[in-house]
Amino acid sequence: MQTTRKQLLPGVAFRAVHTEKFKSSYLSLTFMAPLDAGTASENALVPYVLRRGTREHPDMESISAALDELYGGAIEPIVRKKGETQCVGFAASFLDDAFAMEGEAILEPAAALLGELLLRPCTQDGVFRADYTAGERDNLIDRIHSEINDKRAYATLRLKQLMCQYEAYGADMWGDETSAAAITPQSLWARYQRLLADSEIEVYYCGSAAPERVEAALRAALVGLPRSAELTQAGCDIRLTAPPEPQVFEEAMDVTQGKLAMGFRTGGLTVWEEEYPALVLMNAVFGGTSLSKLFMNVRERLSLCYYASSAVEKMKGILWVSSGIEFENYQRARDEIMAQLEAIRRGEVDEGELEGARRTVITAHLSTLDSQSRLEDFWLGQAAAGVDEDIEQLVSRLERVTLEQVVAAARQLQLDTIYFLKGKEG
Repeated sequence: MQTTRKQLLPGVAFRAVHTEKFKSSYLSLTFMAPLDAGTASENALVPYVLRRGTREHPDMESISAALDELYGGAIEPIVRKKGETQCVGFAASFLDDAFAMEGEAILEPAAALLGELLLRPCTQDGVFRADYTAGERDNLIDRIHSEINDKRAYATLRLKQLMCQYEAYGADMWGDETSAAAITPQSLWARYQRLLADSEIEVYYCGSAAPERVEAALRAALVGLPRSAELTQAGCDIRLTAPPEPQVFEEAMDVTQGKLAMGFRTGGLTVWEEEYPALVLMNAVFGGTSLSKLFMNVRERLSLCYYASSAVEKMKGILWVSSGIEFENYQRARDEIMAQLEAIRRGEVDEGELEGARRTVITAHLSTLDSQSRLEDFWLGQAAAGVDEDIEQLVSRLERVTLEQVVAAARQLQLDTIYFLKGKEG
């Protein structure tokens, strides 16, 4: 794979991954907006309303027909959160030109359709159509509502919201129900215009076409894209320390299994630090794999949890633990999770644990090279962080991490917030 990155237009970066590994091509365009509770719902709604229709293809049926002509390609809205950057836009997948039956070009019409969805929406009275806006607004509210259905994910979401309630990161990537319900065609149109003009944009391509050809297709597709003289750049607030005593929050619901989530500050260890690979490997030893201390001890040996795992947000500098427990095991599970962290801090990690974690993490990273969507998501995260390190370079650094570095990373963790979802009494 050959990866290149350049400026396509003012404030529009283009990354091309040239490879003949896949039978499909992958193309995405993403607005990189600062995550803000006040604009998150509108930002998240924009690509969904744009996907409803364009001037040339005014409804989803005609858009689907246009995609069918591209050998059944797909262009879908996508909303993500990378640190304190809200990433909204489109991801497109279509047959690679090399496999077209008649040898016809697919890249150019696919890029043109993406540009059409982005720049030539179907409008009514100079703004988004009222019925399209209302329909997708209701879908967004349903999406926000449905987050509570997956209690495991909900507990982690609530932990992050409470832990970072005074930071941009505490906002949900979908926004909140109140903000979503207040969206009108006029307000959404104004937000869309701001995204077009003010946001930095990441464009990504993975496929066999030469980068120069892709660049030309994208330039043609984005003709007329308005650009402001001063673009809004997303940052990321990193809290170096946790409060003297962890915040503890409890919530009661009609559930049969408790959810214990614990949030830690990493002491400033983020993707920008030289020690970042040590944090990645420490997380794997702690709870990031099926060989981790949380899984092998808290879940398997002591049977205190139905599941127990940990994960890292590389830009924000936080690590969280997610576990499902019996209500009465709250204190024991909490204590044992901390005990496993203390064991790492004391260096109680044998060679098998460390190397097993290393191999698992490295295998997971290398497997990303076999998935176009995961590879695009990796590079989007790198773009949000302003980092150009590729997967092979990160793997090389992971290979060199020592036990001492893992211990040092563990010693920087500070417990910040605890969230417990329990059952209703009686």
